[in-house]
Amino acid sequence: MAVTQLVWLRNDLRLSDHPALHGAQQQGDISIVIALTPAQWLEHNESSAKCAFREQLINDLQDKASTLRITVHILKLNRFSDCANAITSLCKEKKYQQVWWQNELPQHEARRDDKVEQALDKAGISCQRLAPDLFVSKPVFNQQGTPFKVFTPFFKRWLQMLSAQDRTPYPDLEKQLEPSESTQTLTSKANFRSDLWPPKLDAAKEKLWRFCHHKEKQYEADRDFPSMPGTSLLSPYLALGVLGPRACLEAIEYTSEQGNRDWKSSVWLKELAWRDFYKQLMGHFPDLSKSKPFKTETENVVWNEDQEAFELWCNGETGFPIVDAAMRQLNQTGWMHNRLRMITASFLTKLLLIDWRKGEQYFMSKLIDGEFAANNGGWQWSASTGCDAAPYFRVFNPTRQSERFDPDGEFIKRFVPELAPLKAKEIHDPTADLRAKVNYKAPIIDYKIARSLAIKAFEDLK
Repeated sequence: MAVTQLVWLRNDLRLSDHPALHGAQQQGDISIVIALTPAQWLEHNESSAKCAFREQLINDLQDKASTLRITVHILKLNRFSDCANAITSLCKEKKYQQVWWQNELPQHEARRDDKVEQALDKAGISCQRLAPDLFVSKPVFNQQGTPFKVFTPFFKRWLQMLSAQDRTPYPDLEKQLEPSESTQTLTSKANFRSDLWPPKLDAAKEKLWRFCHHKEKQYEADRDFPSMPGTSLLSPYLALGVLGPRACLEAIEYTSEQGNRDWKSSVWLKELAWRDFYKQLMGHFPDLSKSKPFKTETENVVWNEDQEAFELWCNGETGFPIVDAAMRQLNQTGWMHNRLRMITASFLTKLLLIDWRKGEQYFMSKLIDGEFAANNGGWQWSASTGCDAAPYFRVFNPTRQSERFDPDGEFIKRFVPELAPLKAKEIHDPTADLRAKVNYKAPIIDYKIARSLAIKAFEDLK
């Protein structure tokens, strides 16, 4: 019988459309290892909702693997630095002679992977390190052979590369002959919205196809309106790799063909390209993993140290209805609509002039779909410190955004119920009398003054 291969799963928690699992099973029987590193995740500000979601997905993955007679080893560790010894010891104990995994690009993860490879090599165990789990896993370079720093030309080249590569999902795993070892159920005290995100591998696939069949065509028209169910709600599954890139492409291509549309023009596909863009940037520019701005000159912005204002923003008590509704959505559900992520981030960094890193950390500590590269990229975009960022003088007017994207105040009423009695025209910026009447606080800043101060802070860098 061929030697059993060990496949190490991290943020690619799935059994289908998986290059490492497929490649390993071509060599013989496989087992899976998953290393839990809660202390490290806490240090990375990962939310309790995401950690609980991960654990319950692992339980489902173990159940599915056992039906295929595939053993799943769970290593209960603390930090990334514990992985090298633990995985090497497991290989020696179970006589695994080869370990497979997909590389990850942030600095801590890349360093962990190098250490594991070194320990395995020392023990005479080979490893197969595959390309990162991206739609286009090869580096997307410009004609000079350097990374793109602007999204639009990146996307154009990314689409060319995507069109040219094999996009067929990797085949399903085969059932093995030998019985698998018994599984261990993980239990977590933390809660997440399992009604919105069932922690099941099949639920993710079902949501993907339902979205592509019923909403993807309208995505461009509906995606900016938070009161409409126009987005995919797949981000928590994508953040943990429950859906493979090729499986997503298969759904986009199939439903586009059914509707006589070119799959390459899908606006949702373009959103998925942003994820690749930010992840590739992390690999090319290590400083992004170290809380440093992409635009080095913005390290000299004099940020406002107002802790009270920061806490009011966190709690959804700024007196700006759309900002407060968005922050309360985040705090209550562990998720926030993408248009609102831009509005709230712009409010914190440009109007309160509070350091983007504080907002980045707060979002990670709450989001069920928190993903280091995408979250960092989004915050740096909003703060005008990042790659292809909004120009420094672009400052979202929260009231205008509210009137445009929540015209009837439906979303605001859902999360700021004290404003529910107000009419649509009143709700976006209630008068002092109306605020007193419904017990809703006054705005914590004057928009025009705050905007001019933010622009001056950036102009002073020149």
